[in-house]
Amino acid sequence: MTIQSDVYVIILITIVLAIAMILLSKKINKVDPLEKPKGIVVPIVLATEAVYKTVRTNVGKKVADKLTPYILALWFYIFVSNTISLFGLSSPTANFSVTITLSFLTWLMIQVAELKYGGFKAYMHAFLEPIAPMLPMNIIGKFSTMLSMALRLFGNITCGSIMMSLVYMGTANLSNALAGLVGIQGTVFNFMAPIIAPALHITPVLHMYFDLFAGFIQTLVFVTLTIVLLGNDIPEEEKN
Repeated sequence: MTIQSDVYVIILITIVLAIAMILLSKKINKVDPLEKPKGIVVPIVLATEAVYKTVRTNVGKKVADKLTPYILALWFYIFVSNTISLFGLSSPTANFSVTITLSFLTWLMIQVAELKYGGFKAYMHAFLEPIAPMLPMNIIGKFSTMLSMALRLFGNITCGSIMMSLVYMGTANLSNALAGLVGIQGTVFNFMAPIIAPALHITPVLHMYFDLFAGFIQTLVFVTLTIVLLGNDIPEEEKN
């Protein structure tokens, strides 16, 4: 059985994030709550507070206390997965099995919320609304959120990977063509990539857009949809 290279990247990201969170949590626990935070603790506290306020606004304080750690972990995992291609590794989120798994977790929490706050009877009756013949469409609609979130993240990250591959393929072909002019046959080192990059500022700009900017935007979209869709199924009285 052949193991895909993405699996090793996923394991690497999981281990690195786990170690980072353990070390950061120990550092935060040593901070005196009566003193002003310093160093790396400051951005962590600010980010946590910003995420918590967003989650609390949508789902209420009771659920936010339990959901915020997951949202933070989801945010960091997707963002690192989206941008790790900057270091020459393949993005796990360019693998549909990864994005569909992340989307399934969001979908599963939504179903649990619907059952918890609406009840089993109302959950099943929703499949027959507004009329019974709509049952097939309602079943498809129940899974459409999961598929759309997975395809959105997968499609955007894959598109960026393909675009950058085409750029480097073009510089590789140019390198081979120039080498052929001086009598060197076959495939040569892609020496035009480091020449064109600083000269025309093409690859740095493309990496900034497809890897960093698009990676951040897709992380924001996925996490925001998770929070908002979950909040839509929680009654207002439960949020107060």
